[in-house]
Amino acid sequence: MMNYLAHLYLSGSNKDLVIGNFIADHVKGKAFLDYPKSIQNGIFLHRKIDHFTDHHKLFKKNVSFLFPEFRHYSRVIVDMFFDHFLAAQWELYHPNSLKEFSSQFYQLMQEYSGNLPDKTKKILPIMSKCNWLLTYRSLEGLRDILFQMSQRTRFDSNMTLAVVILEKNYSKISQDFNIFFSQLINFVESEKAKIS
Repeated sequence: MMNYLAHLYLSGSNKDLVIGNFIADHVKGKAFLDYPKSIQNGIFLHRKIDHFTDHHKLFKKNVSFLFPEFRHYSRVIVDMFFDHFLAAQWELYHPNSLKEFSSQFYQLMQEYSGNLPDKTKKILPIMSKCNWLLTYRSLEGLRDILFQMSQRTRFDSNMTLAVVILEKNYSKISQDFNIFFSQLINFVESEKAKIS
């Protein structure tokens, strides 16, 4: 999944939850046992967020909408569309600016860099250099990130063309995101209450 900003936002201020949530896609099988319980909680939370997202009717609706053009890249693109809307409306969700939030995240990752999975270590410098979290906010920035990703795909993905589709359907997809994300926030808060 590529919705980094949503995962980080949903982790709240708990640093171990942030770390676990961020590295989760690169922690396979029972490798989570290599981490302290507090970071394991972040890994499990990430997996629950992914499960909720993958099975939500509005997420699936948008994946289906993009599927004829982008096939199996559709899920990744919808993830990134939704991160764009979160970034574009950031002030509605968080008291700190997105720039400040991003800087704090990259600083935390720097402090914890020695214990990150190898795949996370590879992607983090690219993510930091291009400041993906902040770049998501503009359509031009989103197009740049999609281009960077398309350069690393095995097959020709045409992912940059997704921004054209987003522009044409902006208000409709934005409305879907707002409904979906409010429900996701409620779900995550109930899950976090179980581990606090």
